[in-house]
Amino acid sequence: MPASVERAAAAGAPARGWVGVGPQLAGRLAKLDIRGPDDLLLHLPLRYEDETRLTRIRDARPGVAGQFQVQVLSTEISARPRRQLVARVEDASGGLVLRFLNFYPSLQKQLVPGAWLRIFGEVRDGFFGAEMIHPRLRVVSEDEPLPDSLTPIYPTTAGLAQSALRKLIDRQLRVDRVAEPLPPMLLERLGLMGFDAALRTLHHPPPDADPAALEDRSHPAWQRIKFDEVLAQQISLRRAYAARRQRNAPQLVATGALTGALLDSLPFTLTGAQQRAWGEIATDLASPHPMQRLLQGDVGSGKTIVAALAMLHAAEAGFQAALMAPTEILAEQHYLKLAEWLPPLGIQVAWLSGSQKKRERTAMQALLASGEAMLAVGTHALIEDPVAFPRLGLAVVDEQHRFGVRQRLSLREKGFDGASPHMLMMSATPIPRTLAMSYYADLDVSVLDELPPGRTPIVTKLVSDARREEVIARVRDACVAGRQAYWVCPLIEESEALQLQTATETFEVLAAALPALRVGLLHGRMKPAEKAATMAAFVAGELQLLVATTVIEVGVDVPNASMMVIEHAERFGLAQLHQLRGRVGRGSAESVCILIYAQPLSQTGRQRLKVIFEHTDGFEIAREDLHLRGPGEFVGARQSGVPLLRFADLEADAALVETARKVAERLQTEAPQRADMLLSRWFAGREGLLRA
Repeated sequence: MPASVERAAAAGAPARGWVGVGPQLAGRLAKLDIRGPDDLLLHLPLRYEDETRLTRIRDARPGVAGQFQVQVLSTEISARPRRQLVARVEDASGGLVLRFLNFYPSLQKQLVPGAWLRIFGEVRDGFFGAEMIHPRLRVVSEDEPLPDSLTPIYPTTAGLAQSALRKLIDRQLRVDRVAEPLPPMLLERLGLMGFDAALRTLHHPPPDADPAALEDRSHPAWQRIKFDEVLAQQISLRRAYAARRQRNAPQLVATGALTGALLDSLPFTLTGAQQRAWGEIATDLASPHPMQRLLQGDVGSGKTIVAALAMLHAAEAGFQAALMAPTEILAEQHYLKLAEWLPPLGIQVAWLSGSQKKRERTAMQALLASGEAMLAVGTHALIEDPVAFPRLGLAVVDEQHRFGVRQRLSLREKGFDGASPHMLMMSATPIPRTLAMSYYADLDVSVLDELPPGRTPIVTKLVSDARREEVIARVRDACVAGRQAYWVCPLIEESEALQLQTATETFEVLAAALPALRVGLLHGRMKPAEKAATMAAFVAGELQLLVATTVIEVGVDVPNASMMVIEHAERFGLAQLHQLRGRVGRGSAESVCILIYAQPLSQTGRQRLKVIFEHTDGFEIAREDLHLRGPGEFVGARQSGVPLLRFADLEADAALVETARKVAERLQTEAPQRADMLLSRWFAGREGLLRA
């Protein structure tokens, strides 16, 4: 088993304990991604509570949490209005009622009359005067000293109390000072505090620490932690890049005969961006090291033809190529395009999907195994064991962020004679620059930043659902004039949780309201043959209006479709809205995208609709999306071997990433042992899957 897959499998293994931590506790800690003593130190607080001072009951302010030292006067179990534990306590300034709606005998034993307690919580006005509901408490002596630092509140999980987590972390802090991975001169030049001091400050901030700076992570201690995190990530990505350059790949030396013939047969010429990207890919394919290139471009920028040229290049060199897409509809769209372009050139294309009948799939597998089919297109069915590629030289993965690391590894491992195939990954979700610097630094990137000529701008309109009848009338007019339209809904059938218009219900309503139009329905739960027939009918113009779920989000290309209606647009993400909008505007007719929204709009929904209304540039939309939602959706499952940045923020800390990139280069060459220390501290061997 390859090392990267071994590490992936190890991630799901039962947790092992270590000194002072048994297997059961280790299992709970593993849920927090704490797998050893060093991870404890990097489990940093979410926030802090000030237990360094006491508040008198008389000075308590409603809604403001405080700490009080009180003595128990009496305790009783009250049955009204529901069973609860009630304790009356006091300090020198006044009295207070503590109420516990859920309690155990152990709590009753703590609340004995005469006991001194430190309680933490919010005082509010109750029926019997000032009261606290479920305060945090502990029994103390009357003269017990106060802590000299703020109390950290950590992310935790079921069965692991804050107090237990604090004890574990404090014990580890006492074991030894944390080694400093960066040279003193570098710390001085960058104005960074020592790593050990930063950790100790964040676990136990002094009472005079700026609470705002701790909360927004601008405190010098946070800056040091965030810098080391992005530095470790940059080093890991650079090593992944270097390791790839050490692997062997077949040199795909091509004649240019097939690619030239394809370009001559096309009814259009490549844009400048397509020519540039194709040149970069062709150079990589001729290299003895595996290409690892991301081809990114906005909706409709023409990625498929660039991928087709790359696959033909492999065929010219005598090697096979495979294109894998995440959904059957997208994979089939690619297959239909290639099946239109390539057979006239004498190239047979195999089609593999999970819905194929066994007989058809076996026949396709035989074509690939014999080498008769030089190209293959399909879904994840391509990576199943029975599929054999005798001479796989190029693997193309579309919408690559939708695939997990292991799935891409499985395709790579079907390479020829122990060599790695070249990898071309495609994405129609443009990657913002700060994200590319941080998560895609191990890839070479080609960008299609211009649209093919003849594409018409898409007009975007925001319409309240109160004006639905007007939208239906516009759809009728467009279809009667000879155009086609999509009507997209977010759900297939009724959901109690989200009272949204559903595809099936909308289909029935529109079919009744537009009897003169031929209306079709497409959703993910239809049988593959039904989906294919419906899509083929729409492409052929036999259907004028297609009611669909988001299965049409990517890959659907119908030039005659000039209108897109998106139901409950406030429920969709920005990338999804932009992808859906890109299904129209593919011909010469003026195109419009109507976003129907329901009132009242949430703040987030309003922000998303404002962005999609004001921008048509996918890169600008992606930048706004990153700002609104963070990096998770863009990165997808790609980095499942390494977590997303836990502490650094790509927008706020872009300057840190820039600096870390430069420092990573120097550390790699001048102090590799320090780079090793950083990787061990932050990733502990989990960086292996970066190389997928």
